[in-house]
Amino acid sequence: MQIQKISVNGLFGIFDHVIPLNMDERITIIHGPNGFGKTAMLRMLNGFFNSQYSIFRNIPFAKFRVDFDNGKSVEVLKKSKSLEKIKHKERLIIDFYDKNEKKFSFPLEEINNTRDLNFSVSILDNIPGLRRVGSKVWQYIPTGETLSLNDVIDRFEDILPLKTKLREEPEWLDKLKSDSHVRLIESQRLLNFVPSRSSRLYPETPSMLQTVSAYSEEVAQLIQSKLAEYGTTSQSLDRTFPVRVVQQKPSPDVTNEQLRQQLNELEETRSRLIEVGLLDRDDNSDFQIQPEFIDESTKNILSVYVEDVENKLSVFNEIARKIELLRRIVNKKFSYSYKEMSFDNKKGFIFKTLYRPKSSSLETIFPTDLSSGEQHELVLLYELLFKVKPNSLVLIDEPELSLHVGWQAQFIKDLQEITKLADLNVLMATHSPDIIQDRWDLTVELKGPEK
Repeated sequence: MQIQKISVNGLFGIFDHVIPLNMDERITIIHGPNGFGKTAMLRMLNGFFNSQYSIFRNIPFAKFRVDFDNGKSVEVLKKSKSLEKIKHKERLIIDFYDKNEKKFSFPLEEINNTRDLNFSVSILDNIPGLRRVGSKVWQYIPTGETLSLNDVIDRFEDILPLKTKLREEPEWLDKLKSDSHVRLIESQRLLNFVPSRSSRLYPETPSMLQTVSAYSEEVAQLIQSKLAEYGTTSQSLDRTFPVRVVQQKPSPDVTNEQLRQQLNELEETRSRLIEVGLLDRDDNSDFQIQPEFIDESTKNILSVYVEDVENKLSVFNEIARKIELLRRIVNKKFSYSYKEMSFDNKKGFIFKTLYRPKSSSLETIFPTDLSSGEQHELVLLYELLFKVKPNSLVLIDEPELSLHVGWQAQFIKDLQEITKLADLNVLMATHSPDIIQDRWDLTVELKGPEK
């Protein structure tokens, strides 16, 4: 089930917008003047599917609707309990329509049982980016929002030490969210929340860390997990290799030339995996087999060997494709500043200078020493390739942030490669004509009411 269209009525009391998604090319671009609601619509869509309902209380609107490609739809309605549209007198209702237009409703009440919380409210002060500005009022620094206690619990329920759910949702709503994966990549993406093991008060409370550092550690762990899987697969196959060789039936259909070709392809695959940092270099891995040495017995042994090596190396297929694409895009863009990226199973991202004056001893650059534009690009590309589930809808707010014009001009082409490899749909908001280039066919313009 994929999201086909989103729409809003009465946004900020002014705007009605309809955004059909480009289902064929899988990239849709929203553009329009400041204040027309580009970011607001991304945040509302993300807020619904990730249960961050406070966004609907903080943004003025009348109806927000999502249509799916299977004929189903869902609406979030904001209704006033009185003639005065005072925030705390408004209520939210979620209406779901199935294929037969049968309606299911769920009133989205605010969380009112905060007196039953099983932890001290002071623990909220440990949430990164959250600053207390009143007895029960906080400011969320990354977005500048002012949040009440209920808003904070709405927003951060997933990381708070809650022993019981504060809001029970109907089964149809849970299923709707589980069937549609939505991820928002915000314009502020250089700081990241990561679990901190050093907090005695609440060890699982995240701390603020530069995102490039967090993702560098994460990709190292991903590589290590694949190496562990590779080791397990290798041990299993090596243990049974003699038995399978003995039991192997002759393969008359495989010629000596085909067998040599398979061996050469395996060595090429192994070399690529070494190049991107997934395997260590083995000086004894290269070998050539001459035609006169391949008899029928050798052919059977090599046939089993080829099949085993293909199975061993296949554990790296997905991560290798993603690393190769990330590395190629990054190195093409970072070459202007004489930097080259590689990967390491212990350090994660490795950056080296391509130009080093005699007076300088600097060779390796830490990811945190990259420019803000370089960090924005690296974080965005990494999230698209490694942080998003296949068949998800990714929301990107202002991808042009901190990117010079040359990078913006290449962005859509890079994005097309990524969406194809990672199986993603993208909805992004931008002000930049340099991002759009000649792809105005992918755009939806947000307009104001007719005067």
